[in-house]
Amino acid sequence: MAYRTTPQRLDRDQQLRQHILGCALQRVVQGGFAALTMQALAEDAGIATGSLYRHFANKGELSAEVFALASQREIDALGAVLQGPGSPAERLRDGLRLFAARAWHSRRLAFALIAEPVEEAVDHQRLRYRQAYAGLFEQLLEQGRAAGQFHYPALRITAACLVGAIAEALVGPLAPHQEHPRADAQLALLSHSVSHFCLSALGADLSILESQS
Repeated sequence: MAYRTTPQRLDRDQQLRQHILGCALQRVVQGGFAALTMQALAEDAGIATGSLYRHFANKGELSAEVFALASQREIDALGAVLQGPGSPAERLRDGLRLFAARAWHSRRLAFALIAEPVEEAVDHQRLRYRQAYAGLFEQLLEQGRAAGQFHYPALRITAACLVGAIAEALVGPLAPHQEHPRADAQLALLSHSVSHFCLSALGADLSILESQS
């Protein structure tokens, strides 16, 4: 008689898989992808190392899924602001403030998602999600130009410039908090500076920087 996987077993497997992913994400939040090893993760999850390979073929596959999970949360958070209420310029300002705060308060995760050296499978996901960020900005740029608030020569290039500027200023090796990791008072200045640069580059009215979201 052929063995059949019961619905209950499938549910347990899915719950265990989500548990493993949750533990893996916590490892990345605390120490980046360098801290994510199969042995350490098995200990965190309370299972045998071999059991991990029932759900993930190798560390690269696991890391790529963790990357996608974490990145989608960031995309959803930013998208909710960029596609929310307010003028395009106000939404860009608020989106930049949100991105800055999330990167500032979860610095290790932000570095892992944007700049940490990673395996090829993870790097593939990184490109995919950078394109997703650019896509969000493209939509907002189009709306801003239609409203007469933004002025730029090329849509996709400008969106790519926004992604690059934000990543380097907030997360990359030149980011201020890399030099002063405990100086939380710099967050307001950092957020304002990034917003000022991006809005200036688009020819937006900078007076919105003085107002609150």
